[in-house]
Amino acid sequence: MMGFRPPLRPALLLALLAISLPAEAQKRYSPGASDTAIRIGQTMPYSGPASSYSVIGKAELAYFAKVNAEGGINGRKVELISLDDGYSPPKTVEQTRRLVEQDKVLAIFSTFGTPTNAVIRKYLNAKKIPHLFPTGGATQWDDPRAYPWMFGWQPNYNAEMKAYVRFLLKERPNARIGILYQDDDVGKDNLKGLREGLGPAAQHMIVREVSYATTDATVDSQVIDLKASGADVFFNTASGKFAAQAIRKAHDLGWHPLQFLSNYSSSVGAVLRPAGLEGAKGIISTQFQKDPTDPRWRDDQGYKEWLSWMDKFYPNGDKADIFSVYGYLSAQTLVEVLKRSGDELTTDSLRKQAESLRGVALPMLLPGITLNTSPDSHAPLKQLYLMRFDGESWQTFGEAHGG
Repeated sequence: MMGFRPPLRPALLLALLAISLPAEAQKRYSPGASDTAIRIGQTMPYSGPASSYSVIGKAELAYFAKVNAEGGINGRKVELISLDDGYSPPKTVEQTRRLVEQDKVLAIFSTFGTPTNAVIRKYLNAKKIPHLFPTGGATQWDDPRAYPWMFGWQPNYNAEMKAYVRFLLKERPNARIGILYQDDDVGKDNLKGLREGLGPAAQHMIVREVSYATTDATVDSQVIDLKASGADVFFNTASGKFAAQAIRKAHDLGWHPLQFLSNYSSSVGAVLRPAGLEGAKGIISTQFQKDPTDPRWRDDQGYKEWLSWMDKFYPNGDKADIFSVYGYLSAQTLVEVLKRSGDELTTDSLRKQAESLRGVALPMLLPGITLNTSPDSHAPLKQLYLMRFDGESWQTFGEAHGG
């Protein structure tokens, strides 16, 4: 005769049911995620010498406003906490600690700048907080052995400089080169890429190297120095307003070398117009995004979607500023990773998904360029095209460079 079994208490019944459910049906969260929200943090230079790049943060905020208006990601709203660091590394450390320890963000995303990201990566790696898609192309962002929680985004500066050198050696093998670079890790990456690309020829082809600090008022004296060196090729790797100053000063001096301009300063709205479009004509740069000033994209569906987003969610944004595209694309990259994480919104899951991007095509990337990562490669974008400014807009040419 079987003994009497009392009915299971409701709490015990629920516990047993939870155990019996498949693992994928259970929600898992790290701090910063919940049933209703996903909290992400970043710092941007809303003030200081690099403030023109704060457009990226504003565009990202506007893109997440669109995502949230459409129901969020798997039903969760994205809360991007974007703090000003003034492009000051000590301030970046302070604000990042606040985001992690007080605001309890799930990840740090798109923090701007090379020196600013360099000072927080050890801290974030030790905390096992995903350090996703920093703004800037430093080669050190792709080092999964030393920093498994950090993922770069755009093609690195070293690869960009080598793309210019390949073109230059073919077109002007006897060039006399002058380079203007920022006196920090960004500039040193550019200088290293130039020297490595030229190889032994660097010793006789580079006739002048001049640097500037972000605290300088202008780079006029540096440009005068470069002209006096006899250089007929100018590598203008300055950033933002300094790049604009260099373009204008070269034009005012009547110095018309073949000029290469780093892609982080290729914005028509933020750099070339302030510099003077006439003085910018003929400059060569690189790009991996569709430039909104290029008329060939007018009937492109991806461009039309970007334009519609600008009109509705970022109406005060400059439609000629490539960094409005940059913020749009970087935000879409994060959305892709978050979507793939589903209901497992943990730091481990984000890292796993960020390492698993294969052939991801985003509508405002140039044709043939896709996002690709792996456990051994934390740099999603590796290809770029050369482009030339015709006085009104950028025109890409040639084959894609990079792997």
